Amino acid sequence: MRTQRQVVDYSLQKRAVLRELLAGRVGTYDVCDASPYLKNAARFHGEPTDRRCPICRSENLTLVHYIYGDELKQSAGQARTLTELPVLAMTLREFQVFVVEVCLGCDWNHLVEQYLLGRDGLTGDSEGASEQDAAAAEGGGRRRREAQR
Repeated sequence: MRTQRQVVDYSLQKRAVLRELLAGRVGTYDVCDASPYLKNAARFHGEPTDRRCPICRSENLTLVHYIYGDELKQSAGQARTLTELPVLAMTLREFQVFVVEVCLGCDWNHLVEQYLLGRDGLTGDSEGASEQDAAAAEGGGRRRREAQR
């Protein structure tokens, strides 16, 4: 998406959890604990993938996108489909998206990534930086002139 920024990837954390599971330091009941709300969100709002579950290896994983932000008001914390996100990104200034992978077979779930979306990502950083630099230079010039007097 055009306005996606500040992406945080949790794949290393996922690998660590799976390593702990394979070593026997964590049980499957500790990692396969998807709530009924998360499973319903995966069924009705999730995006199916072609990746197999790392625990049961019999089901494909489903991605669920949760949105949070001040402008969302009552909609904050709801699961949205991937097709709804670009529309929201053009109407709202900024909101955060959390992507969770879920296995509907064994209840495995893990946070995959998080990122920001919204219209604020459309403004060019170079334009904003040049305006800030010009304002700072103008203010700094005034200070130098006052110091010379």
